[in-house]
Amino acid sequence: MLIRDGATLVRSAKDVLDALEIASDTGFETSETLAVPSPRPATVTRETLDLHQRILDRLGPSPVAEDQLIRDLKAPARSVSPEIVTLELEGRVRREPGGLLVRVS
Repeated sequence: MLIRDGATLVRSAKDVLDALEIASDTGFETSETLAVPSPRPATVTRETLDLHQRILDRLGPSPVAEDQLIRDLKAPARSVSPEIVTLELEGRVRREPGGLLVRVS
């Protein structure tokens, strides 16, 4: 419906720049290839490993609320929350509905 009304079909950022006719004015590179940053290897410190173990020791088969876990660990949420996500990505912790966490056996 929109294309019939005169809208421009957009499939990439280049299409937007072409439609706005600003690509050449701003000096933006409009090539189709994007530079992908190479991933940096994560550095795992002893503190991080200890925190992972403390999190896993506190979790079991019964769900625990994330905020309760953080209080029990007596650690700042800004350091615990990212490590919970790391453990989730590793498949060692599972998030249940309601913000509850369970250790995966």
